[in-house]
Amino acid sequence: MTSIPEDGIPEAGGIPGAGDSDVDLNEAARQLEQAVHDAQVAFDCLALGDVDRARVHAITARAAADAAENVLRAALGEDRLPVGMSEVL
Repeated sequence: MTSIPEDGIPEAGGIPGAGDSDVDLNEAARQLEQAVHDAQVAFDCLALGDVDRARVHAITARAAADAAENVLRAALGEDRLPVGMSEVL
């Protein structure tokens, strides 16, 4: 059984038993923290009536969330594209 440290961020390394990759999960955690921050800034910008800045921060929040998802997919050994991505490529 794997324990989770007090700060909630696992030690560097892959998920035991999940795929054959050695992925740094700290990167996924960092990307998710960035997504939360950018989403909060976007929310605050909307409250202040600054729609342009809100849009920019919403886009960067989405990009950070997507990056975290990619790290987690790699940790789980998934190599398929998310739904809808085949149309982009």
